[in-house]
Amino acid sequence: MNLFLGIDFGTSGARSVVIDTLGGVHAEGVCTWKESLVTMESPKLWKNGLFELLNQIPKDLCSQIRSIAINGTSATVLLCDEMGNPVTAPLAYNHSCDQAIVERLKAIAPPDNPVLSSTSSLVKLLWWQENLTPPPPGKLYFLHQADWLGFLLHDKLGISDHHNSLKLGYDVVNLCYQSWLLEAIKWGGKFTPILPKVLTPGTCISPINRQLSDRFRLRPDCIIRAGTTDSIAAFIASGASSPGEAVTSLGSTLVLKLLSPTAINVAKYGIYSHRFGDLWLTGGASNTGGAILRHFFSDRQLESLSRQINPNTPTLLDYYPLLQPGDRFPINDPNLLPRLEPRPSNDVEFLHGLLNAIARIESQGYQLLQNLGASPLQRVYTAGGGAKNSTWTTIRHHHLRVPVLPSPHTQAAYGTACLAMRGELIKKSSC
Repeated sequence: MNLFLGIDFGTSGARSVVIDTLGGVHAEGVCTWKESLVTMESPKLWKNGLFELLNQIPKDLCSQIRSIAINGTSATVLLCDEMGNPVTAPLAYNHSCDQAIVERLKAIAPPDNPVLSSTSSLVKLLWWQENLTPPPPGKLYFLHQADWLGFLLHDKLGISDHHNSLKLGYDVVNLCYQSWLLEAIKWGGKFTPILPKVLTPGTCISPINRQLSDRFRLRPDCIIRAGTTDSIAAFIASGASSPGEAVTSLGSTLVLKLLSPTAINVAKYGIYSHRFGDLWLTGGASNTGGAILRHFFSDRQLESLSRQINPNTPTLLDYYPLLQPGDRFPINDPNLLPRLEPRPSNDVEFLHGLLNAIARIESQGYQLLQNLGASPLQRVYTAGGGAKNSTWTTIRHHHLRVPVLPSPHTQAAYGTACLAMRGELIKKSSC
């Protein structure tokens, strides 16, 4: 039997899934650590977590695993020496750097490029170039979280994928680093980094390190493949593969991703597109979502109150649920005020208004993507905690007017296992 391992990494935990060629799950693993902030100790925690997940796989399955892929949080990055040892604390996906660097980049980067954000990988690299004093001697490699974890398995330092590298400025249309990017990293920083070689997600990199093969009883010809980001791994897990298919993640925030033959990049709405085989995965994220629901209700209350809502009855409550002012998708207004009044005395009515408002914002988001040139919406799969709320699903269906289905698999690790199995997303690849 041929098996495939996908590993999903965050800042405070990791998960693994082993699947077969039909997508059946044979093993799952989880590893968490107390530290949620990214510090100098984080790479050690990641490494220990990776090895713990490998150790959790039943030994009779290890010898049947043909390939492994890893996803990491987008734009979580680190600098390493020639041996792959981190030389400073990584910077997390949500770490915001000096906005002045973004303004300088605007003079040379293409308009609407994903690097034009204070949290982008490239801005973090340029910040390090200016502020790492003194820089360590020797060559310094710039890597993403998934790149470094993959290196621990295959020993080839300096390899990434074009999902992780999009926010570094890698040109996913022409599949190269453009001259403006190479110019940016020569702005007089204290060191010149080695940028990673960028591969298509799922591409074969190398067989696993022989020492790790022996240690975890993995077959010596087990292939390590180029990885992806956590959000795209979750999209892959849904099984969506045709233009017009989309995935809505109803987590603490509202995240939309829509498959289209056309790439859409509009920085002011936070919209950018990942290459996804022969298609483009475009989307945006609103600050509304599950966090606002949990601000008012416990999980038990949400479940009980939702059952009392008639989802086929409209509500007159016109909310824009936010925990604090500001949103950028589908409305780009950093000063947009939360709209949560009037609040009825009846909690069922109040929750109905909140669920309806978030569904309306979701519909507006997909409409914006289509207005900008994306494929017409055909079907929406749902991931995240909100996928379990059938009342909300019905309300969303009324707004979206297309089938709204639960994602058959919601774990990013499952999507990464699919990537390990298929290679290059759709096409097979081999070493």
